Amino acid sequence: MLVVGGLPKGAKDIAGARAQVKEGIAEILPHARAAGVPLAIEPLHPMYAADRAEHVDSVIAPALERGAVVVTDRFVDSSIAYQGQGRNQPIEEIAGLNRWATGGLRPDLTVLLDLPPAAGLGRRAPSADRLEAEPAEFHERVRAGFLAQASSDPDRYLVLDATRPPGELSRTIHDRIRDMLPDPVPAAAEDNTGNFPAILE
Repeated sequence: MLVVGGLPKGAKDIAGARAQVKEGIAEILPHARAAGVPLAIEPLHPMYAADRAEHVDSVIAPALERGAVVVTDRFVDSSIAYQGQGRNQPIEEIAGLNRWATGGLRPDLTVLLDLPPAAGLGRRAPSADRLEAEPAEFHERVRAGFLAQASSDPDRYLVLDATRPPGELSRTIHDRIRDMLPDPVPAAAEDNTGNFPAILE
């Protein structure tokens, strides 16, 4: 991940907390649609929130308690953007459920790689991902949802134009992370530490 690569070498304890909805929940919508069964979105909100609560309790909270740096790919903001903005569901209700699920836990930094939906979907290989099958209007609403959250909380967000070269994006992210975390080794010296002669007593 771009973010993990930017953590200082002194940050020994790095916990990756990839968000992944439990298989049973994730399969409800596609199976129902394939069978032609109408299924409202609203009843799924508490199920997604309960899944997130379990993920926080079993993975994220224990890592934070031991002093780890936690990096995750999706969190509450994604639920608000996809379920709230994308599916036109009550945003305050979704936000409230997620506050309960996380105990009010908020990231110190959220990196948003912004890209027009058509360009972003065009970068991915074809898959059965149900989100990719949503119409363009859905993805535009999701993008607008993320950007609205970033605009309302600019100190927490790092919004980057994802059309930039990956190397530039990586360096920008790394620089922001270095400003947030203490590093026992100066950035300018890190690349040379492997060349230091061994000290034998």
